[in-house]
Amino acid sequence: MPFAGSKLRMAVLGTGLVLALGACSSIKDHRGYIVDQALLDSVQPGIDNQESVERTLGRPTFVSEFGRKDWYYVSQNTRQAAFSRPRANEQLILRIRFDDKGNVLAIDKAGLEKVVQLDPDGKKTPTLGKDRSFIEDLFGNIGTVGTGARGPGGGAGGGPNGS
Repeated sequence: MPFAGSKLRMAVLGTGLVLALGACSSIKDHRGYIVDQALLDSVQPGIDNQESVERTLGRPTFVSEFGRKDWYYVSQNTRQAAFSRPRANEQLILRIRFDDKGNVLAIDKAGLEKVVQLDPDGKKTPTLGKDRSFIEDLFGNIGTVGTGARGPGGGAGGGPNGS
């Protein structure tokens, strides 16, 4: 019977290996506008207007709030490895500018070069000013409240209004 135990051990090991490799695969996802290059190419500045663009490309992802009412179509493909956040690996931002009469003035395209990767500093937010310890924060004002002690600004306190 030692041979049966070895087969079982190999089966468990094989199953564990398959599960471990499956966890390493990345998840692909699409967000936003689904790009059809033929439809994008059919929109022409000076020929099309807002109505024809909406019939061709559909409603925009969003419309600018200030200035001219530019239309934006945003498409993004992301990839997510196990136990991590999704990261964009492809992106298209299509901006359609219109003149005052609603005719297409220009079409601008941008990609991943417009994406900024931020790396926040874990549990700390850097601030300007004195670096104080927890104890100094906790007990720092004892004895200064109501004594009329002057802050570094020369007033009653160091705040902008003298507090």
